[in-house]
Amino acid sequence: MKKNVIVEIIAFLFIILFLYTAISKWMDFVLTREQIGLTPLLAPVATLVTISLPAAEIIASVLLFIPRTRVRGLYATLTLMLLFTSYIIYILNYDDQLPCTCGGIIQQLSWKQHLILNIGLILLALAGILLSRRMQEGNRRYPTSFARS
Repeated sequence: MKKNVIVEIIAFLFIILFLYTAISKWMDFVLTREQIGLTPLLAPVATLVTISLPAAEIIASVLLFIPRTRVRGLYATLTLMLLFTSYIIYILNYDDQLPCTCGGIIQQLSWKQHLILNIGLILLALAGILLSRRMQEGNRRYPTSFARS
């Protein structure tokens, strides 16, 4: 399979994931804010997180959708996934009985299952970044059009 098709599939999967979770969080805004407020780390900024986190997921989705900004979107994705994973590690060390604020069906996962899923998603984002960079390097070495003489 060509690298660009693999990168497009990776981008599409993250777009679906981010849009799904962002919409789920905003549709149940009050509950999401209450759940985020239960975490001592985020309680002081629960409303801000409840608004900005889905917004960041949507921005990452837009970046992933546009071919010219896809690599930036993959870096944004990697950053979000690293933040989410850090939060999960915090929860596992603080109080794994706190509710998940992921939204939708993903909420049904245990914190340990979330951690495994997120590690896989981090690896997927890294793969997308590496493949994109290789494609960019190949395009610089072997341009598709030649200057006319």
